[in-house]
Amino acid sequence: MDTVIEKPNFGISANAAKRIVTLTAAEGSGVMFRIAVNGGGCSGYQYDFSFDDAKTDDDMLVERDGAKVLVDLVSLEFLGGAEIDFVEDLMGAHFEVKN
Repeated sequence: MDTVIEKPNFGISANAAKRIVTLTAAEGSGVMFRIAVNGGGCSGYQYDFSFDDAKTDDDMLVERDGAKVLVDLVSLEFLGGAEIDFVEDLMGAHFEVKN
């Protein structure tokens, strides 16, 4: 049984949810978007965005507007209070973590 967080400690913007739905649909049935936080360094934390078709025991499934996002429990701690957004500007289009 999947654990779905109704009110996670981080947010997913409407723009991000819309883009995630589009991207995962293009990847195929059952694919979910994964967010992971990797160790920092001089420049701080690195955020990894990828696709996954399986949920592990230490993943939480967060949903918004049809977007399914997997976050491992360790990364979830580092995302507290943040919002995942999808931004399109002169620098290009990209996902962004806003703290």
